[in-house]
Amino acid sequence: MKREDIIERLIAFLLDAIPEYKAEAATIPMDIPSRRYLLRCLMNVWDPHRTLPAAYFSLEQAFLKRETEEKVPVEARTLFASGRKVTIWQGDITRLVADAIVNAANSAMLGCFMPGHNCIDNAIHSAAGLELRKACYELMQGREEPTGQAKLTPGFALPARYVLHTVGPIVRGEVTARDHELLRSCYLSCLDVAQAHHLETVAFCCISTGVFHFPHRAAAEIAIDAVRDYQAEHADAPRVIFNVFKDEDREIYEDILR
Repeated sequence: MKREDIIERLIAFLLDAIPEYKAEAATIPMDIPSRRYLLRCLMNVWDPHRTLPAAYFSLEQAFLKRETEEKVPVEARTLFASGRKVTIWQGDITRLVADAIVNAANSAMLGCFMPGHNCIDNAIHSAAGLELRKACYELMQGREEPTGQAKLTPGFALPARYVLHTVGPIVRGEVTARDHELLRSCYLSCLDVAQAHHLETVAFCCISTGVFHFPHRAAAEIAIDAVRDYQAEHADAPRVIFNVFKDEDREIYEDILR
């Protein structure tokens, strides 16, 4: 089946599940990039209370895995200098072939419901596919995830085996000591879960620095300090990739690690 035919088939499945978007979807141009963006938006707004057939999930997973291969996955183990347990990598975290990548989640833990939003939560869920939202829904059962803890799910269509989900602190005004404590807990909780599952490589995004407004340098200092302390205390701790997307964050991490 051609790529454009698969996209149309997936859109049709989703519009059957969420028919209130049919009129709006009909106004989207028929070129492939526009239809692909429509597919992502419909994936973003799908409520896991609504049923999708097994055929949707199998077709979506095959489609997304093919897209992952086209993006050229990056092997995490090749990013570490000899003997090093920490490294920096700038790029799209959904390309990393790691044991786990870390998602900066919201407290509902179901992914971002804003169509096409550019947050890390949306990017990871969109690349992993709706089986990730479904798994998170089954895991949470309507509960809210406390800030600073972590949960593990499969990676589904991602090249990473697993996703570690953690809710970082939201900064409102001045950063408090409690904000510092909770952000540090995010890193330590993820490493605890990773170690418990014998994971060897974990890629952290810059937790809380986006729409949660934690200052970038302070967040990086906490992240590096927490990871160094954990690795010093646990001989079998995972190796860590600090994944950065912006030049600003790369420069901050490079400066601190120097």
